[in-house]
Amino acid sequence: MKILILSCGTGGGHNSACMALKKQMENRGHDVETLNPYMLKGRRTAATIDHAYVAMAQKIPKAFGAVYKLGDSYRRLPVASPVYYLNRYMVPVMEQYIAENHFDAILMTHLFPAEILTNMKRKGKKIPLTCFVMTDYTCIPFTEETDCDYYIIPSEELKDEFISRGLPEDKIYPFGIPVRQQFSQQKDRTLVRQKLGFSSDKKYILVAGGSIGAGQIPQIVSLLLRHYNRNDVEVIVVCGNNRTLYERLRADYGEQCTLLQYTSNMAEYMCACDLFLSKPGGLSSTEAAVCGTALIHVTPIPGCEINNMQFFERHGMCLAVTSPKTQLISACDQLMDNDERQKMCDSQKRCILADAAQNICSLVESEYAKRTE
Repeated sequence: MKILILSCGTGGGHNSACMALKKQMENRGHDVETLNPYMLKGRRTAATIDHAYVAMAQKIPKAFGAVYKLGDSYRRLPVASPVYYLNRYMVPVMEQYIAENHFDAILMTHLFPAEILTNMKRKGKKIPLTCFVMTDYTCIPFTEETDCDYYIIPSEELKDEFISRGLPEDKIYPFGIPVRQQFSQQKDRTLVRQKLGFSSDKKYILVAGGSIGAGQIPQIVSLLLRHYNRNDVEVIVVCGNNRTLYERLRADYGEQCTLLQYTSNMAEYMCACDLFLSKPGGLSSTEAAVCGTALIHVTPIPGCEINNMQFFERHGMCLAVTSPKTQLISACDQLMDNDERQKMCDSQKRCILADAAQNICSLVESEYAKRTE
């Protein structure tokens, strides 16, 4: 099969899910292309859309939350969203691209490409098999106005929510969120710690704010270093693509903790560390759960991350910290206990599906085979 996977750079989770699916499909012998659809209009267009999201999430998260809330209210109206209408302008270039490349199936890990293809479908344009893969533990605004062949959702528990929003039940598959094999493969924690140069008699706390380095990371690092000012606890901070955050932390705490910028080795750091502190992105939370890493959710960006955090907290898969100043240290102290960490990891193993990528690929293969019989 020749497969196209569409994503956008509005946060790293969508692209991570995209790459997990790409790798799985390639392992099964398929020809796979990945694309940010707005690149068809030019690099500047794609960069503008991506940067607008990232800047808002990093610098004015409350404004991001207000926009999300507005979208949630708008979806009650009997008209299509502005997002849907704006994506009409992508139809000519996407139609040409698909016609020139002859794909057998198109997977999407972001709402915007799903809106583009829905516009095409409703204009009578011919498109191949389509599959929309969710990367958050909720039905985000405007998902219900898309028209795809299949919808992959994170959990069976969320199925009623998607149905209540108008998605056909027979198109919904609760396979989970796809993660890269580095996270789903079982590892010997002792060997991974040795590889990273970790000490056997230390506890390690990993702190990250997603690929964009969002959240109150400087405050979190300050609280951790002040409380765990001793030799048996080490703090490791991954700043992602946020160079400003990295330089700030290096100036303030460079000799008191380990600082990393973007790393392709996140799976090993998750495996090796005792605690993982992160904003509740759907993808990063799933990666931690698949790794079996004790998780503390901190300072969610208002919107779907609130839903992600609530889902994980409800199932005992994280501790939720909305006020680092008053809640963070007690949450960390609680999970310093080996039994508490194991209890959480057991809940993660029960609730999170580690084989989502494989199941999604199997679905696409079987449905394509039916169409070509």
